[in-house]
Amino acid sequence: MSSIKNQAIETALTGNWEKAIALNQELLKDNPQDTEALNRLAFALNAKRETKEAKKIYQQVLEIDMLNKIAIRGLKRISDSWNNEIDINNTYPIITSNLFIEETGKTKVIELIHTEQKITSSLHIGERVLLSIKRLKIFIHDDKKRYAGTIPDNIGKRLVKLLSGGNIYEAFVKSLENNHITVFIREIKRSDKFLNQPSFINDQKKFVLQKNTTPILKKKSKKIEEDIEEDYSEEVDEVL
Repeated sequence: MSSIKNQAIETALTGNWEKAIALNQELLKDNPQDTEALNRLAFALNAKRETKEAKKIYQQVLEIDMLNKIAIRGLKRISDSWNNEIDINNTYPIITSNLFIEETGKTKVIELIHTEQKITSSLHIGERVLLSIKRLKIFIHDDKKRYAGTIPDNIGKRLVKLLSGGNIYEAFVKSLENNHITVFIREIKRSDKFLNQPSFINDQKKFVLQKNTTPILKKKSKKIEEDIEEDYSEEVDEVL
């Protein structure tokens, strides 16, 4: 049954709403009170603009769990969309099939730390989020500039350098579970300064960023490490 659940999640992420609906309905045959499956079903129905059916499902969830934040949020968005004839900020995104396609060195799925629970409950999968640098850390905000969470330092420190050097990135919410937020970050422009350097390194070795060159391995000798840091004014990044 867990494999069907995983398929239901994956099909939603690729925007295959018909299949997502079928898979969640299959899960509900075994457990009609599965609120997670019900919320996924309502999400898929709403994405297909079948808002009346989606509203019924969300209401069903609240009959089972009157404090279910996902259902409450879903109903609010449906209500807002009905009150505003055209309001793209209050409707679910249509997640395209290529939104979360991974490219080696250019994309990364990252779980945020120090997340803000109040904001977590207002986010939705596929929503674009913003990156901002503060105190050598990268914070994630929603479109209203409300703090949602922080990128872990082992990735954030490298991104701070790349962003400061002219690289450009976009980020989207990939998954939401309880107070956990996972974002998908994609490089959309690489500056000349870091032309031959990947944004994200999936290797078990440590690297130092240099201008107009490929990443070099961290030297074992402390003296060499000090020379590298002095010459290039760069910190040694943790494994990404």
